[in-house]
Amino acid sequence: MRLTLNFVSHLVLTTTFTTIFVAASASNTGFDVKPFKIDLAGEIPHLKSLVNSTRLPATALYPNAGPSKGIDLETLRDLRTDWLTKYDWEAQQAELNQFSVVEFSLNVSDHWITVHFVHEKSAEPDAIPVILLHGWPGSFHEFVPVIKPLTESAVTSTGKKVAFNVVVPSLPGFVFSSAPPTTNWNNDDTARIFNTLMTEVLGYSTYAVHGTDWGSGVGYSMYASFNKTVRVTHLDFLAFLPPSAEEIAENNITLSDVQKVTEQRFTFYDSIGNSYFTEQTTKPNDIGLALNDNPVGQLAWIGSKFKLWSDPRAGTPPSVLNNTAILTSVSLYYLTQSFLSSVWIYAQNPTGFQTVYTKAATDAPLLFSQFEYNIGLWPKEYVAKLGNLVSYKVHDFGGHFAGLDNPPALIEDIRDIGIYFKA
Repeated sequence: MRLTLNFVSHLVLTTTFTTIFVAASASNTGFDVKPFKIDLAGEIPHLKSLVNSTRLPATALYPNAGPSKGIDLETLRDLRTDWLTKYDWEAQQAELNQFSVVEFSLNVSDHWITVHFVHEKSAEPDAIPVILLHGWPGSFHEFVPVIKPLTESAVTSTGKKVAFNVVVPSLPGFVFSSAPPTTNWNNDDTARIFNTLMTEVLGYSTYAVHGTDWGSGVGYSMYASFNKTVRVTHLDFLAFLPPSAEEIAENNITLSDVQKVTEQRFTFYDSIGNSYFTEQTTKPNDIGLALNDNPVGQLAWIGSKFKLWSDPRAGTPPSVLNNTAILTSVSLYYLTQSFLSSVWIYAQNPTGFQTVYTKAATDAPLLFSQFEYNIGLWPKEYVAKLGNLVSYKVHDFGGHFAGLDNPPALIEDIRDIGIYFKA
């Protein structure tokens, strides 16, 4: 898909951070910078009315069915009760508005698409630009705990000073970013837009990438396709199917005790945990339209993934993945009416998770983090097939949503980008 680019950029002014660097390219793209702020409080009465009027069963149909059959009634009821009685959207909105948020529009083959992104700059003059890429059912909110720490001056695991200019876009079709213009839009198209964002909109000649879930697919595409601009990539998920336990054994790969837990998680996921994947790949409109104006339905569908894919110790330090975090994630989907467009990423990328490992044509360093309770295990030997692997770390706390599951570990591992980054 050829990109015909025209830009309109909107600046979000906040009470704490009021400046942001948006550099026009040499071709003078003519940015139009305007104040913008997240303000969805007016939608809350309708949301709460629907949540309050939703009838749940008085008792569980099969109380002992177990998590393999989906979210249990008690968990859903607790989340619903918190949404009605404890959850404060305005407080969460204020937290999101503390960041410098921008959106820019561009013309893609005569279709306009708008991309929302956070852009937090470090006070350090030699800060490394890094773009953080989320997946489903996440959003830029998934990285809230790591954004500010990454902008601060710190040291890598080797003692090298490092800080980052942090960019966190919403994938096309997610929350504030508009839906892709065509049904055949894929991760490579998003990768091209995000490279344009970093180089032409923000003016960074080189930068680093972090990706998870679908963001790992976009991130790997950027790593493989833009080897002059993407100079280091860190991933905690891969756009390649994990090897089976049998394949790992056949290749005489020895797993640590932590990796064995992750291997069991993937075996469970691969056997009975990925039916949602089939549904969203083959019938995105069915589930998307069915739940479009059903916040409790979205809570059940999305909440089950947060509960099942995260560390069982979620909500206890260092995890910040509690009910409030889940409710904010679901609220963002519902309030922006993006649940339908978000699930379409599966249908648009039916082969998004590949079976054949291919090595990227780049010498840029690749770093990988494996969290114990993630839903996929990629041994070091497999990650090394994809690029110039220089770091492979295994963490005994955390799951699929590392930015919420174990923020300190993710921050530390992303900081290690500074060991290898050369502008």
